[in-house]
Amino acid sequence: MGSGLPVGSVRARYLVYFQYLGTDFNGVAAVRGAQRAAGVQNYLEEAAEGLKSVLPVKFTISSRTDAGVHALSNAAHLDIQRRSGQPPFSPEVLTQALNTHLRHPAIRVLKAFRVPSDFHARYSATSRTYLYRLATGCPQYDQLSVFERNRCWALRADCLDVVAMQEAAHHLLGTHDFSAFQSAGSPSSSSVRTLRRASVSPGPASPFVLPQESRRLRFWSLEFESQSFLYRQVRRMTAILVAVGLGTLTPAQVKAILESRDPLGRHQTHVAPAHGLFLKSVLYRDLEDWGEKRWPGKAPACTL
Repeated sequence: MGSGLPVGSVRARYLVYFQYLGTDFNGVAAVRGAQRAAGVQNYLEEAAEGLKSVLPVKFTISSRTDAGVHALSNAAHLDIQRRSGQPPFSPEVLTQALNTHLRHPAIRVLKAFRVPSDFHARYSATSRTYLYRLATGCPQYDQLSVFERNRCWALRADCLDVVAMQEAAHHLLGTHDFSAFQSAGSPSSSSVRTLRRASVSPGPASPFVLPQESRRLRFWSLEFESQSFLYRQVRRMTAILVAVGLGTLTPAQVKAILESRDPLGRHQTHVAPAHGLFLKSVLYRDLEDWGEKRWPGKAPACTL
């Protein structure tokens, strides 16, 4: 039985990096059906309709993010089947075309790569890094700059015990069963993960805060790196580390929580707000090599 595709048509697979402010979206994944809510994927696939592919273009997302979570750089792969006699899009043309057809200003395609047909945006990723932004010295939410709202977790406390938070974060490093930091509904069959990096440090001063406000407001950055994470693992780890910073928990208690493997303990059910979380990067091995060695033309460098 024939495929029904035009003779001579060529299917090309691409990896695209894209970013978004998650405030207006019901997460990154597409929302199907007649619901009013929409995911980032809905807008990406709508933009891809302008590419005139023989078959509908579907984005396979590397890293799912919840409603309200942002991405400095997420990734997805997609297949484009052009009509007979039409060459595959170059990565540069694909990037420009998708941005031209995007109908939401909070989404931008950063760049694209031509990749092998067996490449998978989710399973081929070697590293994912999340950034969580905190602000201290904000007794009332309405005292936070309107430009920083929905982009950080504003704490009423004036300060954090960062040294204690760093000690607690050290207990989370390495390969562990992270069941205690997993929310219900995770599709993962195993809760064992390897946390390569967990850092707590002063964040850069916000350019959106007035000088007279910057004396009391301070920003902090938490970063977590792993090949993959459990459902809401980063937000639950963040909530626990903030509790340490506020003096509610000790670093030793964080170690005990991890070893308990109990997601329903007294402190484990706390989840940091979605709006402070950013997917910072998704990395792949030999990405530039695919562009240089396997396909005509050199792919653009991947700087994330």
